[in-house]
Amino acid sequence: MPSPTHFSICVYCGSRPGTDPRFAQSARCTGAWIGSQGWELVYGGGKVGLMGMVADATLAAGGTVYGVIPQNLMDKEVGHTGLTELHVVDTMHTRKTMMFERADAFVALPGGIGTFEELFEIWTWHQLGVHRKPFGLLNVGGYYDPLIAMLDGMVAQGFLSPQVRELLQVGTDAASLLQRLADAAS
Repeated sequence: MPSPTHFSICVYCGSRPGTDPRFAQSARCTGAWIGSQGWELVYGGGKVGLMGMVADATLAAGGTVYGVIPQNLMDKEVGHTGLTELHVVDTMHTRKTMMFERADAFVALPGGIGTFEELFEIWTWHQLGVHRKPFGLLNVGGYYDPLIAMLDGMVAQGFLSPQVRELLQVGTDAASLLQRLADAAS
């Protein structure tokens, strides 16, 4: 559980900026909110796409940023070397484990299959009792509307319980969603 003076939030998001300018704006707003609260951003350590934007905005707003990146991505020169801490690790599994251990809560911004995989792994771990950390989805410009509809369809079809579906907190405003996650973690 986070202490009143320290809160770490793991942000999953795209290593690309996407086509809608609202995606970049949401990444900057998310980082600015994290930094303005004096919180720590935990993320995948990249300097590109939404990942780099959220990290830069967190740093600019006075927050700390803890990044974890596999060596093969660092070798492609996508690692952000201006972070508070950057850990270069051997595998994606090690990366995700370190991010999980450091974070008090998780939020997914728009992204691709890596973002989906990370979100669903955290959600599955919660369902299995591995952790009790809160997690959410920032639905920018309706990006996640099809996924939300699919999840609700899974409930209707009996493949997902309503209780497990309700674990995923969804919001369209970064500040209010992040605060809900922080409140749920304390």
